[in-house]
Amino acid sequence: MAEVRIDKWMWATRIFKTRTIAAEACKKNRVMIQGVNVKASRMIKVGDVIQVRKPPITYSFKVLEVTERRMGAKMVPQYLENVTTADQYEILELNKISGFVDRAKGMGRPTKKDRRELEQFAGPDAMDDFDFDFDFDTDNE
Repeated sequence: MAEVRIDKWMWATRIFKTRTIAAEACKKNRVMIQGVNVKASRMIKVGDVIQVRKPPITYSFKVLEVTERRMGAKMVPQYLENVTTADQYEILELNKISGFVDRAKGMGRPTKKDRRELEQFAGPDAMDDFDFDFDFDTDNE
């Protein structure tokens, strides 16, 4: 097997949970090979570098071997090499740290986890850094 469809390969190597989601990502121009958006039917071969944009970052994978069959997670490194740059992972880490601040419109109410993270970030200890010096004169002269 020298070539395989990109949507099948991304599903088989567990980049996407279902083949439908992989095809949808191709349709939404989130999958590229050499900077060119590809369709789900695009045939890939060994040595291709695939960029997959999963906001907020773009993952890069080098094809080591092609397959159409879904495999266990332990076998995935035989079929792909993750060549994503370190700066992309820094973006992901920054997004995790400030996740509750950068809340997308329409996401609804914050979850209990979001509330706890917000309280931890701006909890009662945050107010200890301020030196409140109010001058309340009781003598109105």
